[in-house]
Amino acid sequence: MPGKRTTRTTAAAVAIAATALMPSQASAQPSSDALNTYNDLSRQAEKLHEDHLKAQEDLKAKQGDLDKANADLQRAGQVADKAKADEDLFRGRVDLLTEASFEGARFTQLSALLVSESQQDFLNRMSAMSMIAQDNSEAMGKLSAALDAARKAQAFAQDAQKRAGEATDGAAKLVNDIAAKKSAMDQQVSAARNQYQSLTSPQKAQLANPGDTSPVQVPAGAAGAALEFALAQRGDTYVFGANGPDAWDCSSLMQKAYAAAGVSIPRVTYDQAKLGRAVTRAQVAPGDLIIYYSGQSHVAMAVDNVRAVHASTEGVPVLIANIDSIGPISVIRRVVG
Repeated sequence: MPGKRTTRTTAAAVAIAATALMPSQASAQPSSDALNTYNDLSRQAEKLHEDHLKAQEDLKAKQGDLDKANADLQRAGQVADKAKADEDLFRGRVDLLTEASFEGARFTQLSALLVSESQQDFLNRMSAMSMIAQDNSEAMGKLSAALDAARKAQAFAQDAQKRAGEATDGAAKLVNDIAAKKSAMDQQVSAARNQYQSLTSPQKAQLANPGDTSPVQVPAGAAGAALEFALAQRGDTYVFGANGPDAWDCSSLMQKAYAAAGVSIPRVTYDQAKLGRAVTRAQVAPGDLIIYYSGQSHVAMAVDNVRAVHASTEGVPVLIANIDSIGPISVIRRVVG
């Protein structure tokens, strides 16, 4: 159970685990065209399933882009409204000051000197001229700032409208893409399930073998906690698109395992293949994610440098297998550490 450290498997259990049945390991399967066909169909269905999940994640991202663009558009409208109000206010002040200048409220120093009746009158007129000039300069500055804010708001609004349009178009395309991928996935899953029904009882029993279920000692830390969770699910059912608690697909098991360790990772294998840092096959350590196939459509978690635990395919429970028996390795990622 998660949360309880267990003892290391015996050498015999390791040997059993290393040769545990895996759908993608031809040497560990009966020589059967029907079984090989089922394995091929299952792998194809899993890739289409991951494609479908990825399209759904992309749609969420596009919806987020659309929501942000619409929020930016609304904010731009509010800024534009304020800028327009400021423009009206300060343009009115500038107009008043301009009108005052035509009515003789503004004079040159010479005209002030000529019409002044005394030295004090001259100083008063000069002071009034200075105040009017200051007011006019301030009003002009604020009018200029308001006009600049209005221009920026308009440009921001145009950009937001463009982004909103692109996000809407992208979302619409993804909706169609999701529908197409879902249809292809359903057909492939149905084909795999139909092929499964053609297998013999011994073949089905061999696929259903849970393999090594003995206690496994895990290291301390987040990687160990994630591995402990994954190991606790041994024997659970594989179902395309399942998210637990008793049925999984390959990537949902990895996501929930690391969530149990307090680490958030993406749902899809393609994104899990970009996590943390890459390590070599020789460097594999408990908790590492091992991504398989050139299309990166399957994932397992390293138990040690030899074994991995994973949700394989329908008809096969969550189990431990030899790392290299699961399929061709695309990349190995260390999520933490």
